[in-house]
Amino acid sequence: MKNNTGIKRNHGWKTLSALAAAFLLAFPLTVGAADADSAAEADSAAEKAGTVTLTIGASSTPHAELLEIVKPALAEQGINLDIVIYDDYVLPNTALQDGTLDANYFQHTPYLNSFNESNGTDLVSAGSIHYEPFGIYSFSVKDLAELADGAVIVVPDDESNQTRALLLLAQEKLIDLPEDASVENGVSILDIVDDHGYQIQAAQADAVPSLLKNSDEGTIAVINYNYALGAGLKTTDALAIEDASGDAAQTYANIIAVRRGDEEREEIQALVKALKDGAVDQYNEETGAGIVPIS
Repeated sequence: MKNNTGIKRNHGWKTLSALAAAFLLAFPLTVGAADADSAAEADSAAEKAGTVTLTIGASSTPHAELLEIVKPALAEQGINLDIVIYDDYVLPNTALQDGTLDANYFQHTPYLNSFNESNGTDLVSAGSIHYEPFGIYSFSVKDLAELADGAVIVVPDDESNQTRALLLLAQEKLIDLPEDASVENGVSILDIVDDHGYQIQAAQADAVPSLLKNSDEGTIAVINYNYALGAGLKTTDALAIEDASGDAAQTYANIIAVRRGDEEREEIQALVKALKDGAVDQYNEETGAGIVPIS
């Protein structure tokens, strides 16, 4: 994924725990007890030296950039924030569950719940940080009123994000869904009552921007906010976004995820507090991104 702010994808790999995370990216099925032991030894050494290393996985945009903002403040509290960047929605949860990471920051609660159910994991939220409006984007269509009959509409293929995408399309009256369609009930392409003649196609969330870029003229796509930013798209470029007055802000708030039992860990709570103390506002001022802080 393109990194628009110059954050390095390898932040020096200063700790053995970060090395373990990097190794997972290359060989996700081979991370074992030795890596976890090495990470624990590194953290123990850091604690004895008066600092604690907190290894956190994140999407490059905007999550890793927000973490960079709070990194100096955490360092003053004796917390060394080691950021490991991931380009998908699976490995950061896998690495968190096996102990390679202390936390991750890239997802909302519906996705986390779906992942736990599908993978038998027990990951929980330690705090909600910000909300990223879902948007409809196109490189050729300038107004949804101009959308041609039979146009292709690309949406994410995972359960929680597909529900969100379809609800946005219904909000814009591009499709009709069942009357009881909601975040809680969930909907998929198979539930569409009337597609109005459009071709609704699903693809892996991180691949949607590139598919849109290389699609035929007249194609539109519903894109996760961080992937849109990674592709150089901002909220102001969207043809439509979710209604911020709805329940999406709370339902789809991006969270700090941890293993169950670590929610009240001192370093984790310090991280959550630092992110809530103006980091999102600062990020918006610097980038014009338009993400919404959760109080």
